[in-house]
Amino acid sequence: MKIPDLITGTMKGWARLGPRFLPFADAASAELPLLRLLRLSLFQVSVGMALVLLVGTLNRVMIVELGVPAALVAIMISLPVLFAPMRALVGYKSDNHRSALGWRRVPYIWKGTMVQFGGLAIMPFALLVLSGGGNAQQWPAWIGHLGAGLAFLLVGAGLHITQTAGLALATDLAPIETQPKVVGLMYVSQLLGMIVSALVFGALLEEFSPARLIQVIQGSAVVTIALNILALWKQETRQRGMLQRPRREEPSFQQAWGHFLQGAQARRRLVAVGLGTMAFGMQDVLLEPYGGQVLGMTVGATTQLTATLAIGGLIGFALASRVLGRGADPFRMASAGALVGIPAFMTVIAAAPLQTPALFGLGVWLIGFGGGLFAHGTLTATMQTAPPQQVGLALGAWGAVQATAAGVAVALGGVMRDVLASLGGALHADARATPYTAVYSLEIVLLLATVVAMAPLLRRSAIAVPGPTPHHPASETP
Repeated sequence: MKIPDLITGTMKGWARLGPRFLPFADAASAELPLLRLLRLSLFQVSVGMALVLLVGTLNRVMIVELGVPAALVAIMISLPVLFAPMRALVGYKSDNHRSALGWRRVPYIWKGTMVQFGGLAIMPFALLVLSGGGNAQQWPAWIGHLGAGLAFLLVGAGLHITQTAGLALATDLAPIETQPKVVGLMYVSQLLGMIVSALVFGALLEEFSPARLIQVIQGSAVVTIALNILALWKQETRQRGMLQRPRREEPSFQQAWGHFLQGAQARRRLVAVGLGTMAFGMQDVLLEPYGGQVLGMTVGATTQLTATLAIGGLIGFALASRVLGRGADPFRMASAGALVGIPAFMTVIAAAPLQTPALFGLGVWLIGFGGGLFAHGTLTATMQTAPPQQVGLALGAWGAVQATAAGVAVALGGVMRDVLASLGGALHADARATPYTAVYSLEIVLLLATVVAMAPLLRRSAIAVPGPTPHHPASETP
C-alpha cells in the first residue's frame, strides 16, 4: 500500500469514529467536513515531528552519543527563538496578503515548508561536523557551529511560518462558532504527530550510528514535504483577479499591533503565557539526558519520554475541550494547568533519589497534562478576545510569545545545568541529579508566578467577546 493511500485510509477511519471518540471531532461542519479538516491538520503533524527532533531525540543524541556540551546543545535548540517574534508579523501579512494565484495563506505555508525541509536536509551532516567525528577534526570548529546553527534556525523558522499561517487558514475555513474547536483539533494533531514520531524515532535509533541518524533526519524532511502537500491540496479557494481589485485601506502592522494590545488585558495575558510557557518548557532539553545520566535509561527509553509527554498533553487538551465547551472560564483552566505542573515537577525530582524510572515517567506525563490544560486555556482566551479581522495577528502574537518564552527557557535550562555541574566539579553518581533538580525547582517557582500573574484575569466573570470576524472567501468549498 502506498503511503498517501495509507494516510488517507487512516483519516477516513478516524472520521468514522465521530465526535464520541475523536477529540474535537465536533469542530466539523457542513462548510468544513471532518475528513477535510483532518487532512488539513496534517501540517501540524509535520510540525510535531520537527519538534520531537529538536527538543527530544536530537538533544539526547548530541549530548550523550555525540558528546556535545549541554550548553551548546541548548543554545542550538533555542536558535529558532530568533524567528519566533516574527510570528505576529507573519500572521498580519497572511491576513492581508495579495497573490497572483489568488491565495492569502497558502504561499506562507508553502514557504515555511520549504524552509523547514532545507534545514532538515543539511542538519545531520552539520551535527556530525559539530561533534568532531571522522574527518571533521581537520576543519575549524566554527564550521560545525555555523552549519548546525543554520540547520536549527531554518527548521525553527519554517515550522513557525507554517504553523502560524496554517492555523489562520484553519480558522478561515471554519464557521465562526467552531473556530476555537478547530484550532484545538490542530494542536491535538500536533501532539499525535509528536507521539508517533517519538515512538518511530526511538525504534529506529535503538541501535545508534551516524549513518542511521542521517537516514532518520533526511527521511523526516521528505515526510514533511509529503504531509504538507497533502494537507494543502484544494483547501484554500483561489480568489481570481485578486491583484486587479482595488486595495482597501488597511492599518500598518504597528497600528494593528497597537490596537491588539489595547483590548481585553492583552498585555497581562501575554505575560501569563510567557511565564507559563517558560515554566513548562525549561526542562525540554534536560528530560532525556536526566533519564540517561541519572536513571540509566537507554536512548529508546528516553526518546519514548517525548511520547509520554505528548500523551499527557493530548489528554489535557481533550479534557479542557470538554470543560470549556460547557462554558468554563479559559483563564481558570489555564491556572489549573499551572497548578498541576507543581506536583509534576516534584515527582520528577523525587525519581532521582528513589532511582525509579516509573516515577519519572509519571512526572513527565503530569507535565504534559498540565501543559495541555494551560495551552488550551490560553489559546481559547486568545481566540475569544481576538479583535475583528485580526485572527492571524492574534494567533501570531500568542505563538510568538509562546515560542520565544520556550526558546529562552530551553537555553536557560541547559546553561544553568552546565554551570551548576561545573561549579560542583566531577559529580559522583549519587550527585549527578543536583543541576537538574535546581532547574526543576526554578520551574516550580515560575509556575507559582504564572498563577499570581493570572489572578486578576480570574476575577472577571466572563470574557468580552468582540464582534464576529468576517468570514473570508477561503471558507468556500474548493
